[in-house]
Amino acid sequence: MSEQKKQSNKENRKQKKDTILVEVEVPQGVTASLKDSVLTVKAGKNEVNHRIELRKVSLEVKGNKVTITGLRATQKDKRMVNSIEAHVNNLIKGVQNPYEYTLKVCSGHFPITIDVKADRLTVKNFFGEKVPRILQIKKGATVKVEGEKITVESPSKEIAGQVSADIEQLVRRPGFDTRIFQDGIYITSKHGKEIK
Repeated sequence: MSEQKKQSNKENRKQKKDTILVEVEVPQGVTASLKDSVLTVKAGKNEVNHRIELRKVSLEVKGNKVTITGLRATQKDKRMVNSIEAHVNNLIKGVQNPYEYTLKVCSGHFPITIDVKADRLTVKNFFGEKVPRILQIKKGATVKVEGEKITVESPSKEIAGQVSADIEQLVRRPGFDTRIFQDGIYITSKHGKEIK
C-alpha cells in the first residue's frame, strides 16, 4: 500500500470519529424539556410532546438551547441529526403559531352534513349513504366546520397533517374516478400554502 493511500485512510478514520453538533435556540416565552427521549415544548397554553429516536444521536436541553449530537460523522448520522433538528424547529414554530390546514367539502349529488362533537367527526348522507361515516379525531387537534370549510388546527405539524389526511380518506371511494365522481372532502391549504 502506497504512503498516499495510508494517509488518506488515516484521515477517513479521523473523520469517522468526529462528532456532529447542532444547537437549536429556544426563543423567549418557549420552554423545552427532555424526559425518557420525549421532547416537550411549551408556550402559553400550547404544548407538544414528541418521541425522538436516539440511536447514534444524543439530545440535550440546557437553558435556552437544544443540543443535538451525532456520535459519528457518517452521512447516515448527519441525516439523522438534520431530521431531529427539523422536528425541534417544527415543535417550536407550532407552539408559537399553531399549524392550520383547510379542507373543502365538495357535494354535487347529495348534500353532505358534517358534525363535530367532542373528539368525533361525523359525515352524513355521503352519496346518499344511510350509515354515517365516523372519524375519531386524534388528541391535540381541534376541528371546526363552517359551511363547506373545515379547519384543522394543532401545535403539532404531524397531528394537523394526519387529522386532515384522515378526514380526506374518510370519504374516499376506491375504484371511482375522482374526475367524474368529485364528491368528497379535499385539503385546499396547508398552513397558509394553497394546494393547486
